[in-house]
Amino acid sequence: MGNKPFEYEGPPAPTRTLVVHPDVRGAATPSQTRHPSTRLEEAVGLAAAIHLDIVVAEIVPVTKPRPSTLLGGGAVERLGALIRDENLEVVIIDNHLSPIQQRNLERAWSCKVIDRTGLILEIFGERARTREGQLQVELAHLSYQRSRLVRSWTHLERQRGGLGFIGGPGESQIEIDRRLIGERIVHLRKQLDEVARTRELHRAARRRVPYPIVALVGYTNAGKSTLFNRLTRADVLSQDMLFATLDPTMRGLTLPSGRPVIVSDTVGFVSDLPHELVAAFRATLEEVMEADIIVHVRDVSSPDHDAQKADVEAVLRELGVGTAVDAGLVEALNKTDLLDGEGRADLAASIRSDQRQIAISAVTGEGVDDLLGAIDHALAAGRVEMEIDVDVADGATFAWVHNRGEVLSRHDNDARVHLRVRLDPPDADRLRRRLGLDPVEPGQTNAAPSGAWVP
Repeated sequence: MGNKPFEYEGPPAPTRTLVVHPDVRGAATPSQTRHPSTRLEEAVGLAAAIHLDIVVAEIVPVTKPRPSTLLGGGAVERLGALIRDENLEVVIIDNHLSPIQQRNLERAWSCKVIDRTGLILEIFGERARTREGQLQVELAHLSYQRSRLVRSWTHLERQRGGLGFIGGPGESQIEIDRRLIGERIVHLRKQLDEVARTRELHRAARRRVPYPIVALVGYTNAGKSTLFNRLTRADVLSQDMLFATLDPTMRGLTLPSGRPVIVSDTVGFVSDLPHELVAAFRATLEEVMEADIIVHVRDVSSPDHDAQKADVEAVLRELGVGTAVDAGLVEALNKTDLLDGEGRADLAASIRSDQRQIAISAVTGEGVDDLLGAIDHALAAGRVEMEIDVDVADGATFAWVHNRGEVLSRHDNDARVHLRVRLDPPDADRLRRRLGLDPVEPGQTNAAPSGAWVP
């Protein structure tokens, strides 16, 4: 017998997939206020993000959702024939499915069915790189999986326990799975608590050198990472792909005023974000919750950018930063390079009266300097003005004030210098405590004692 020659088969072929967006008529969810074709396009993008081969994608009208399958009986039968004819292996339903609905569709179509929540979890599971991100994804996935254990696996039921007829059935496989998943969830939460404590130590260290934090948030694929790379000259993964960034990244940046800040790139939000992920990624999004300035990066080339804005703000409120949303976020209106002349004119007219909205292109750099100026202005608005007299020989105080704040005016008088400065509230408090000053109002003069100061 001759040896069979080695044949390289290459990577496995992508999974042949059908994407279905159920257009539920009369639904009250915010996501259903969008045009169905836009929602289908987003669902296709989500499926493509994990390299599925999208063979067919279509919108299926749903007049009255069926408790058993969500879709109507005729649609289930028609799609079943399509699945068989095209040899499709996976069906993505761009909606939340109950465990029973998912089971019934899998039985009817004899293939794997994934709902929107499961699809997003799959993306997160593939993309998470840090240890924290992987723990959070596993926790979210297990929480979701536990709710999917609906099958009555009686053929896996264990031997009857007890003696004779008085013993009940032993622990079934589904009960074992629930127990094991529950134990794993408890273990993961303990590990994430450790991660949260470590992150708090890092934040405490940053508070000792209290640079303001500027968090970039926005709908997925709005261009946050591209903007982050342009601002900080970093090399964060930046692709025209949904959920290209999952793990938070932080870099230093110097604003036009010379003020140093920390910029944080965060995971993108999406409509109908799974509640399991909002809870599991709360530690990751703590940088947003503690940010001094939140910059909302918006894709103004998308026809649904207003609906996307509402989705992002809803998640921010769920995270507990509704006050910042109500006060008004700095908005980077991104991807202006994709607008035509009329679109640019309309955008310019709409933002003329709002200084917190800046039209930019993260790709070309257009408007980025104006965005930095808007961040500078927003940070300055929260600063405290105070006046002090400093000994001419007190070089440490001069250096510290110039490094931490803005010197608005200076008047030299023989051995002392009168300064009007603007500082962040924590730095203003540090200055007052060191100089033994009472709280001051803008325009009030405080005399600093002579002698060197080492803050």
